[in-house]
This record gives sequence, C-alpha cells and structure tokens, in this order.
Amino acid sequence: MSIHPYIERRRHLIELMRQGIAIIPTAPEIMRNADTHYAYRHDSSFYYLSGFAEPEAVLVLVAADTPKSILFCREKNLEREIWDGHRHGPDAAREQFGFDEAYPITQLDEKLVELLANQPALYCPLGAEVGWDQHILRIRSAVQEKSRSGIQAPDQIQDVRSLLGEMRLFKDEHELGIMRRAAEISTSAHRRAMQFTRPGKYEYEIEAELLHEFCAHGARHPAYTSIVAGGANACVLHYVGNNTQLKDGDLLLIDAGCELDSYASDITRTFPINGKFSGPQRDVYQLVLDAQFAAIESAKSGNSWIAPHDAALNVLAKGFIDLKLCSGSVDEVLESESYKKFYMHRTGHWLGMDVHDVGNYKTGDSWRTLQPGMVLTVEPGCYIRPSDDVPQAFWNIGIRIEDDVAINDDGNEVLTSAAPKAMADIEELMKKS
Repeated sequence: MSIHPYIERRRHLIELMRQGIAIIPTAPEIMRNADTHYAYRHDSSFYYLSGFAEPEAVLVLVAADTPKSILFCREKNLEREIWDGHRHGPDAAREQFGFDEAYPITQLDEKLVELLANQPALYCPLGAEVGWDQHILRIRSAVQEKSRSGIQAPDQIQDVRSLLGEMRLFKDEHELGIMRRAAEISTSAHRRAMQFTRPGKYEYEIEAELLHEFCAHGARHPAYTSIVAGGANACVLHYVGNNTQLKDGDLLLIDAGCELDSYASDITRTFPINGKFSGPQRDVYQLVLDAQFAAIESAKSGNSWIAPHDAALNVLAKGFIDLKLCSGSVDEVLESESYKKFYMHRTGHWLGMDVHDVGNYKTGDSWRTLQPGMVLTVEPGCYIRPSDDVPQAFWNIGIRIEDDVAINDDGNEVLTSAAPKAMADIEELMKKS
C-alpha cells in the first residue's frame, strides 16, 4: 500500500483536532508463558494512522500552524535483529512511512515534556490501558512543574478514540478492496469446512481446515477465535471449546473469518453434519434465512442502523409463532420480548480493522443513519435449548447465518455471498465432496 493514505489520515485527524497534541501508542507485546510472547498484533488505530507494524512505538500528532507527525520507535539493533527480525529504526521509518520526524522510543518521555508545553489540549486513548494513562499523566505533571517558567500543561484531556472511531467507520476503496479479499478467503474456508465435515470427526478437525485455508491464501491469523459448534454447542453463542465429536443428525454452526492486512472478515454458516437437513432443521433454517434476507434488504443507505434488526425480528417473531415456540400475535411477542428465549442478540455490528469495529451506533438518542462506506455484519439466529414448553423435535437446534455487508449508493454489497447458504446449495456441495 502507498504511504499516502496514512499521511492523509494523519492530516485529517489533525484537522479534526484543530489544536493540541495527540499521543497514540501501539499495542504492547503480551507474554504467553515463560519467555514466549503471543503473536504480536498492533493497535488498530495506531496502524490505521501509521502503517507501522512494529511493537514499542508511539505516534504523536501536533496540530499547529505547522502541523507535525512524529514517530517514536525502536532503534536499529543488529544483535536483536538476529534473534527477533528486522527493525526499521527511526531514520528508515521516517522516510518509508512519511513522518515529519522520528526518534528512538527511549527518548519519548523527554521529547513529550517539550512537545506538551503550552499545548491547549491533549488527545489520547483514555482508559484503554491504565498503565499508559498513568504514564501520560506523569509526563503532564512534569510539564506542570515548569509553570514558574511560564510554561503551561494542556488544560483539556480528550479521548482521541471518538474522532478516530468516526474516521474508521467509513471505509475507502482501498480498505474495501482488502475486505473483499478477506471475505473471499473466508468464504473459501467455509466451503472447505462443509466439504470436510463428516459424522465422527471432531470440531477441532474442522477448525484446522479453516485455518489451513486462511494461511494458504496469505491470511496468517483468524480475525477472532473460531466457533465450531456441533449440536447443542451451537446454542452457546460464544462457544470456543471446539473439542466435541460431531454426531450424525446434528447441525454444525461455524462462525469464523480471517484477518488480512489488519482487516477482519466475519462469516457464520450452519449446515447438517451428515449433509442432509432434517424436517425440523429445515423449518428453523429457512426461518433464519428469511430473516436474514429481510435484514439485508433493509441494510441500505438512508435507513437507520436498527432497521435490519427490526426487519429480521419481525420475520423471526412470526416464525416462532408458526413453529409454536412463542404464542400470541407478532406485536405481543415483540412487546413481551418472549422471542429472546430463542434470539437474544442484535442482528449485526460494525466490521473493519476490528471484528466489532469502532464507531457509534447512535447520535444522541437516535440510531444513526447508514451511509456509503460503512460495513456491518447481518447475522440473525435461532437457538433452541431443551425445555418443557418447546417441541422436542427442535431441541438443541442452533442456527446463525452471517454475512458481511458494505453500504453503497445502490443499496449494499454482500461481500461474503460466495459462501453457500441456500439449503439446496449446501447439500449439493456436501454431496459432491
């Protein structure tokens, strides 16, 4: 990717700040055990502005008559690079990523005392990491100690994430291109999972096929821990045990997506382990699919964020009555919220660099309006646990169908449409495998 989008994003944030200084750290490295770290993942907002993927780095933006972008990062260290790999160092990072200045991370505190002097406002990710908050407050105190010299510390401290969240909510064409490719890889992984699923296999064996397809196409990591839930496990919304043997006659719910170039995909498909939907499974599945079609139809520019959820909910409520899971009229089921016994989550969330991406869902007391460039998931479901007041034929059926949807001028684009979800298409794919 060209450095120009990162430069433009930094300029845009500085314009939104108007005056003051922003200090944005990347994520810390996290120990897994002994002297081993978890695979490193940079902070999304830091990377969104910098394109810099190394740990131990901080971005500083100064909004002034002559605005500046400054990177603090690790110095070159040939001995450490033998063990841990390449480091850019400040000089190369400044040139390669288009910063005005760059310094060693060891000079951060000293330089910040200078940079914070007489700034009217300080923008930082408040509350994201307690240790970082304390660190910044200590530096601000060091600036305050210079008050007798006529130097003032920032009076205002604001959370920079509110500005960044609004910026990241709208994806440009480059970002959408990455998300289309991530969706393509993930749809291929879901097709592979359907082809490899058989009674007697374990959930983790199917998870391995997903990871294989991700890595084989350049997506080294899943965007989140994959949910591979057979039978009753599918009724646990965030099930990640993935260690149960798959049984003939059960359904398998897979909620999995890769991360590519720091952007997430998020797909859920539910299908029969033996390749053939039973009668009760077919009834519930078609209901959820109809609810998803209604929600996707409502996911378009000019509609409110909640419109897809409301559309899905109306279809589900009627279906629950028809299946004798709920009683009363549709309005009564919605008002009493009796549907929540079988459908207890909303129909989607923002999607981007984070799986549950940044951006407000409301402006004031009103749900915000969908606009081109926004990307969201659409994921209605139905989860039926054993209960005396539930027909036994439906026990332990858990179904969710989820796609990634980009809002555009013409309505929307379903990025993940290549993952089969019509029952006939699923059965045909599994029959061929």
